[in-house]
Amino acid sequence: MVKVLEIKWLGHASWKLKTGEITVYIDPYAGEYDEEADLILSTHHHDDHCKPDKIEMVKGDKTVIVAPPECGKKLGTPVTSLKPGESMSFGDVTVKAVEAYNFKRFRSPGTPFHPKGIGVGYLVKAEGKTVYHVGDSDYIEEMNDLKGLDLVLIPSGGTYTMDGPEAAEATIAMNPAKAVPMHIWDTDPAGYKKQVEAGCDTEVIVMKPGETLSL
Repeated sequence: MVKVLEIKWLGHASWKLKTGEITVYIDPYAGEYDEEADLILSTHHHDDHCKPDKIEMVKGDKTVIVAPPECGKKLGTPVTSLKPGESMSFGDVTVKAVEAYNFKRFRSPGTPFHPKGIGVGYLVKAEGKTVYHVGDSDYIEEMNDLKGLDLVLIPSGGTYTMDGPEAAEATIAMNPAKAVPMHIWDTDPAGYKKQVEAGCDTEVIVMKPGETLSL
């Protein structure tokens, strides 16, 4: 029987991944939260990636939360924190943290919106597929080493993360099988899609909140 990984966009940077037996929420903030989580992943502590009331809606007695330490302080509950390069397994799901940070977008001179060491991105491996949730990041050099990806969920809204052209450059460098722009604010992802598909073999799928993609 063919194994399928279902990925639902809840909105903004929030996603729900379902394997045959495990339900994973990533960056709970937008959308509906109606099914208990086996695993919750948060890339960093900002409210639009780690919303306490959303997490409380799906957190059960056995739910495991993987998040940076600042999220644990915010939530007032134990979390498992992975540094870039570290990984863990939860049943048949493997999660590996990778770098995510700003080096060109600043809250004030010398202070990035997302300093290195505050947040991470995640490589989620399940059902024989690898999904990369970038988190909030500029196009950083570490992305160039990520290959063999089945799906990249990439921010493209600018201001706090890559804008469309930068996200396209990063996607072309990684050349995943598929990519979905997220964290787009009010920008139009059509330019991102056109640039990526002209530069590599990646299929760009422009989704709407509530839609589901199967891998």
